[in-house]
Amino acid sequence: MTTEEKLIRSKMSLLDLAAYLKNVSEACRVMGCSRDTFYRVKKAYDEGGLEALKEKSRRKPNIKNRVSEEVEEAIVAFALEEPAYGQKRAADTLRQRGVFISPAGVRCVWLRHGLETFAKRLRRLEEHVAKTGEVLTESQLRAMEKAKEEKIAHGEIETEHGGYLGAQDTFYVGVLKGVGRVYQQTFIDTYSAVAFAKLYTTKQPIHAADLLNDRVIPFFEEKGLRVLRILTDRGTEYCGRADQHDYELYLALNDIDNSKTKAKSPQTNGICERFHKTVLDEFYRVAFRKKIYRGVEELQKDLDHWMERYNNERTHQGKRCQGRTPMETFEANLVLAKEKIWSMTEQDRLTVAA
Repeated sequence: MTTEEKLIRSKMSLLDLAAYLKNVSEACRVMGCSRDTFYRVKKAYDEGGLEALKEKSRRKPNIKNRVSEEVEEAIVAFALEEPAYGQKRAADTLRQRGVFISPAGVRCVWLRHGLETFAKRLRRLEEHVAKTGEVLTESQLRAMEKAKEEKIAHGEIETEHGGYLGAQDTFYVGVLKGVGRVYQQTFIDTYSAVAFAKLYTTKQPIHAADLLNDRVIPFFEEKGLRVLRILTDRGTEYCGRADQHDYELYLALNDIDNSKTKAKSPQTNGICERFHKTVLDEFYRVAFRKKIYRGVEELQKDLDHWMERYNNERTHQGKRCQGRTPMETFEANLVLAKEKIWSMTEQDRLTVAA
């Protein structure tokens, strides 16, 4: 219920109570308001119904204080020309062009046009370019690249369809008695959040490649797709000399690009970090209290059962899932993903032929 709905309900409660008690003074005392307020509310309701009970802002814009249309258009145009500039820098630059406006005035114009933040100005710029087909200037390209870097640094990942970008990471599970340390290799499709996990007793490049070979690549091949790129951290299991590193060799053989996260920025691969918290809370912390595991195979069996439920039954609240399961999200995007990957493959084929 919104604040406006709560206010209307409160006013209606006052009118209903007065009608029930047949005593305006008693109703006002119970509701904690004056008789004058009661009669103003009653008059408004009698004349305009529920619509008249809505709060009306007493603030009226002072049109005389607004800048001219020419100046406002210049400010909006400059916001698209230099979206990375703040209000102070924008005002100073506009002054050099003969447009005299204060930084506060620039912000007022931006607020009226929904351009008050860098992200909103970038979004408007993208919409403008899409409509007009204009070529971006160097400063506009730098601003968009800066926004993209900031998104990645805060864990936001650009992904277009299933298989476009996968995220892979290693999760330290703990120590099993009689077994030793146990590690989980994790792969997540960043578009749909479909995940794969397999347990190992060491952190080796061959194990990182084994997860892809055993679980991930067969799944995408079965769906008629392929993995285009994988995002990993800079751990030794993912990085090394391309001609001697098992993981790097496997990616090269399967024509998969490997993107590395920014150094000392684990949030860059935040989708894996968030999944690890989920599997820790919902599986491991529960499983280890229910059962004593004698080996990795036994634990893997229960993990596979949980992963099946995670992908096919458990609803996901991610940006693209929106309450659907990861597999439902993946299947809903499957036709589009095939079209995009096919068009990319066809373009590569034509390039080679040329």
